[in-house]
Amino acid sequence: MVFIVILIVSFLLQLVLPWWIIVAVSFATCGIIGKTAKLSIWSPFLAILLLWTGMALFKTLPNHNLLVTRVAEMFGLHAWWSILVLTALLGALVAAISGYCGYHFRIAAIKKTNS
Repeated sequence: MVFIVILIVSFLLQLVLPWWIIVAVSFATCGIIGKTAKLSIWSPFLAILLLWTGMALFKTLPNHNLLVTRVAEMFGLHAWWSILVLTALLGALVAAISGYCGYHFRIAAIKKTNS
């Protein structure tokens, strides 16, 4: 459930908002419906990894990887797909950390109100 919510909401919001909206989406989703810490790390990670990989391929394949090849050369990489992997992993890592923080924020808030 967390995976699907993050995937759909991030996709829709990234159409009109900057890339870092994944932080707010992951934090809020895992803070509200995250069941375990493990789920709150892996669901955002895999959702954003899939989303960003899919969107990058959707954008780059029609133009024969022209822009991403040039960006890869600027980074000293020889393959265009290495930039795609690097970008998707970076976004997924950011989302995973945010989801983990959202889950623990909820746990801390619950313990604070019970004390």
